[in-house]
Amino acid sequence: MVERATRMAEVDSVRRRNPGPRFVTGPLLNHILAMTAAGAVGLMAIFVGDLANIYFLSRLGDEAIVAAIGYASSILFFATSIGIGLSIAATTLVAPALGADRRVRARRLSANAHVLAFAISAVAAVATWLAIGPLLTFLGASGRTFELAHFYLEFLVPTLPVLSLGMTSAAVLRSVGDARRAMFVTLSGAIVNTLLDLLFIVHFGLGLEGAVVSSIIARLVIMGVGLYGVVAVHELLGRPKVATLKQDAPAYCRIAAPAVLTNIAPAVGNGYVTLAMSHYGDAAVAAWAIIARINPVAFGAIYALSGTVGPILGQNFGARSLTRMRDVFTLSLLTAAGFTALAWLILALVAHPLANVFKAGPETRELIVFFCRWLSPLFVFFGTLFITSAVFNTLGRAHFSTVLNWGRATLGTIPFVVLGGHFFGAYGVLSGYMVGGVAFGLIAIIAGYRLIARVGKTLTL
Repeated sequence: MVERATRMAEVDSVRRRNPGPRFVTGPLLNHILAMTAAGAVGLMAIFVGDLANIYFLSRLGDEAIVAAIGYASSILFFATSIGIGLSIAATTLVAPALGADRRVRARRLSANAHVLAFAISAVAAVATWLAIGPLLTFLGASGRTFELAHFYLEFLVPTLPVLSLGMTSAAVLRSVGDARRAMFVTLSGAIVNTLLDLLFIVHFGLGLEGAVVSSIIARLVIMGVGLYGVVAVHELLGRPKVATLKQDAPAYCRIAAPAVLTNIAPAVGNGYVTLAMSHYGDAAVAAWAIIARINPVAFGAIYALSGTVGPILGQNFGARSLTRMRDVFTLSLLTAAGFTALAWLILALVAHPLANVFKAGPETRELIVFFCRWLSPLFVFFGTLFITSAVFNTLGRAHFSTVLNWGRATLGTIPFVVLGGHFFGAYGVLSGYMVGGVAFGLIAIIAGYRLIARVGKTLTL
């Protein structure tokens, strides 16, 4: 009895320090914008860190290094997508538990999500590390470019479990509504990455080796800051137990498996574009590598918005509020359209100066400018896919998201890229990649509303 009373007192203490769900009341647009703003800063910080790597390396004037980063990025994107998928599973489980005001359950789910994320990503890292050579060959890397990309990957791929833990911690922080601290998880890593790039690449002249060291240290910082927020600040990490791990693992894997497959799909599409661009030389691959780094920075708010939808929708799903669930989806789509229009305007205005920053050669420059001015507004259809995927994952229909995203990565990419490349070369490859997503973005919107309506019927029973 004394032990039980002590345990209940501890639970009450935690509740007083951490009040109930935040998103089930109040203006939804305010919640969306506040969470997205904080998330955008955090995500864009990561992307700025990646951009800093390629910026400082591009200043060396060696196009082979930039092309190597392009090839390596396709494989890192694949590996990182696994971590993102695992973090989605954490949000999907923890946010509804918090929305239903079941904090003890949320602590247990958070702990098990961290353990499972580390274990699964470790296996994925080993498999990817063993396949680095064949993957680079498949993507079209050869000669010195192959050697540079291989070196870069053999040190960064093993850090996937570290990054996955940081991502899972950030997901739990977003689930509880602490967008600011979730932002700091990635912001701290980006700051460290950029400062160390300046030190190792610029000051000591270590080149690619310096980029590797700074990235590894930055990932360790991300993990440390994330775990501190979950454990010390919110006390949302119970002690893992084998019994509860066995109980929660099936539910986690049911969400994580399709979520990982969903997030791998864009990586596969990205890899196919890298392969297609390799037919036009290192200049085209370098342009694609730079564009792939510019996109997340320019459209960071949309990436963040997709991470915002899950916690807000999840809490209202736990609270059985159909109207607010539908409004979350509508407002998120409108917000994505607004962010895209703003990003397009900025990219169109700074296209040439942006190419100058990376010391791009003539062919690389023209491809960058072409994308910024004419193709970037089509990113809104990527946004609708991201948002709808978050809806599917949160409402327990992650397999819908998998089908849509793989459809986009295959039917919405390969034929358009092939035709575009055949008629217009590298410009056609870029155009085909962007145009191919329009239909799948529109399908995603319709499917999202239908799913919310279907789930809503079960809430009213």
